[in-house]
Amino acid sequence: MTAVDTVWQPSEVPVRPSSGRRTLDILVSVTALLVTLPLLLAVAGAVRATSRGPVLFRQVRVGEGGRVFTLYKFRSMRMSTGGPDVTARGDPRITAVGRFIRSTSLDELPQLLNILLGHMTLVGPRPESPGLAERYPPDCRWIFAHRPGLTGPVQIRLRDNVTLPEDVPDPESYYLSILVPLRVSTDKKFLDRPTLGRTVLFILATAWYLLAPKSYRPFGAHRKKPVPEPERLRVGH
Repeated sequence: MTAVDTVWQPSEVPVRPSSGRRTLDILVSVTALLVTLPLLLAVAGAVRATSRGPVLFRQVRVGEGGRVFTLYKFRSMRMSTGGPDVTARGDPRITAVGRFIRSTSLDELPQLLNILLGHMTLVGPRPESPGLAERYPPDCRWIFAHRPGLTGPVQIRLRDNVTLPEDVPDPESYYLSILVPLRVSTDKKFLDRPTLGRTVLFILATAWYLLAPKSYRPFGAHRKKPVPEPERLRVGH
């Protein structure tokens, strides 16, 4: 039995994006890839010039219906043989360029290719690694029925408020027991009614979140909210 078999319940039906959302995925991903091509080349050059290893980070993730796919990101860490699947703010594996592209979400741009290929959608839950997915709390595993997204409620509402602290003794256990239920409950608010209109609103909100001054970010994302201690757990890993 594979890791995905242990998290995906065959009796459940995959929840695919509507035809309207899929059309939007294709239009936006193609346009964005063309428009950002100079930026993609610049980031690739910076990654290659400042650390040894491949430009792209490839990792197997759990997609819609529990099927796995290869996720693409710009590599933000030094080549390593070990370490947790979740990343602390001060993780020594992160390169100088990696800190910048992670803070600006430039490391996520190659996932536009995942969207074009149908592995991901524009708005949805973040894709999880099989190793962590198989350890999800049972009442959170329904999330794997849905196609994972590039952005979503978690990336906008929670990212400024919860990031993984450097001193957590077991970051994966903290992530699974504290953050996963919070992420799933936040994503549920969109997944219960994933209309084309709400999808567009989240895309616009994400653009505003990334470009606007912190005090003007949408949904009160900049405001500190009560979260389980310890705080600072990075989302959208």
